[in-house]
Amino acid sequence: MPVNLSAPDPAALHAVPGIRIGVAEAGVRKANRKDLTVVLIDEGAAVGGVFTQNRFCAAPVQVCREHLARDVGVRAMLINTGNANAGTGEDGLARTRATCIALARHLNLAPEQILPFSTGVIMEPLPIDRIEAGLPAALADASPNHWGRAAEGIMTTDTVPKAFSRQVQIDGATVTISGISKGAGMIRPNMATMLGFMGTDAKIDPSLIQPLAKALADASFNRVTIDGDTSTNDSFVVIATQKASHATITSLESAAGQALLRAMQDVARQLAQAIVRDGEGATKFITIRVEGGRDEAECRQVAYAVAHSPLVKTAFYASDPNLGRILAAVGYAGIADLDQTGIDLFLDDVHVAVKGGRNPSYREEDGQRVMKQSEITVRIVLGRGAAADTVWTCDLSHDYVSINADYRS
Repeated sequence: MPVNLSAPDPAALHAVPGIRIGVAEAGVRKANRKDLTVVLIDEGAAVGGVFTQNRFCAAPVQVCREHLARDVGVRAMLINTGNANAGTGEDGLARTRATCIALARHLNLAPEQILPFSTGVIMEPLPIDRIEAGLPAALADASPNHWGRAAEGIMTTDTVPKAFSRQVQIDGATVTISGISKGAGMIRPNMATMLGFMGTDAKIDPSLIQPLAKALADASFNRVTIDGDTSTNDSFVVIATQKASHATITSLESAAGQALLRAMQDVARQLAQAIVRDGEGATKFITIRVEGGRDEAECRQVAYAVAHSPLVKTAFYASDPNLGRILAAVGYAGIADLDQTGIDLFLDDVHVAVKGGRNPSYREEDGQRVMKQSEITVRIVLGRGAAADTVWTCDLSHDYVSINADYRS
C-alpha cells in the first residue's frame, strides 16, 4: 500500500485548454490493461523536456531529444507501457521512429512533431504492430478530461495512478496546471523508470519552456530516490499551450513568471513525492533535510548518501533507531574536509546527536516513537555554512526484493 497516497479523483483534475488525451488497451505486454496513451497538442504550444542522465538511454529518449532539437513544433506524444525499448540498439531506434511515423500519418503531421515515450521491461523488442493497431482506439478516446485515464495508462509497478491539478490567477486570468507521473522503482533521477508530464495553458515566451522544465525538475523529480538506480527512460515534459488570456510571460523572474513557477513547482513536487510514497514495497515516506552546508550541492550530496544507504533504509523499515547508520552515511558522503564535531542530527522533534556525538538527553524510546511513524523527517545540520537542501525517499522492505525478483514473470 502506498504511504498516505490515494488514487486521484478524476473530477478534481482540470482539463488544460489545448490538450486532449486518449488511452487504449494495446496488449503491449499484457492483455486487458491500459498501456497506450496519446496526447494531442494544439498548434502553437511550447514544449520542453529533460531526460535521464543514464548514458545507456532508451531509444525513445534519443528520439525525443532529436525531435525537440528540430524545433518544428511538437503536436503529439505517444506513450507505451510494458516495454521500455531500452538496450535494443539500432533496431530499437527504428521501431521508435516507426511508431512516430504511424501516429503522424493519422494526424497529418511530420514524424518529428511526435515525442515517443516507453516504460517497462528492458532489452525486449518494441511490439510496433500492437502499438500501431492500438492507435485508432487511443485517438478515438481523446478528450480534454482524460488526465486521470492517462495517469492509469502510464503505470507499470505503480499501485495507484498519480495526477494533480491546480489553478492560479496571473494578471487577473485563471491559469490551469495539470500533471501526471509514474514510477515506483528504479528511481534516482538525475532526471527515474520515471515518466512525468505537465500541461498548462499559460502564455509564455517559447524560449522559457526549456529553462522552466529544468527548474521544475530540479525542484521536484531531481530530489527523490527510491533505490538509487537511474533509469534508462526517465523523461519529464512540460507543455504550455498559450491559451490563457494573460499577457505573455517573458521572464521567469517577473511577478507573473514567479507566480507560474511556484504553482507549477507545487504540482511537480506532489507528483515527485507521490512516486516515493508509492515506492516498491515502501511503508514509510522520509524527508531528509540537510542544513548548514557551504552550498546546496554538498547538502544534496549528504542527503543522497543517507537516502541511498541500505542500512539506513532497512532500519527505517524495521522502526529500529539504529541512528549511527545515518551519521556513518554523512561521513562517507564524500566531503573531504567535513568536521564531524560540527554535526547535529534530529529525527523529527528528537535531538539525537550534538556536535557529532550522542545527545546526553536522547532516549532510545524517543527515537523509536518517531521511527514507527509512516512519515519521518531527518534533519542533519552540518555546521559549515548557510546552505540547505531536501531529498525525499522511502524505506527498503522485503517486498521491494520480491517485486523486482518477480518483475518479468
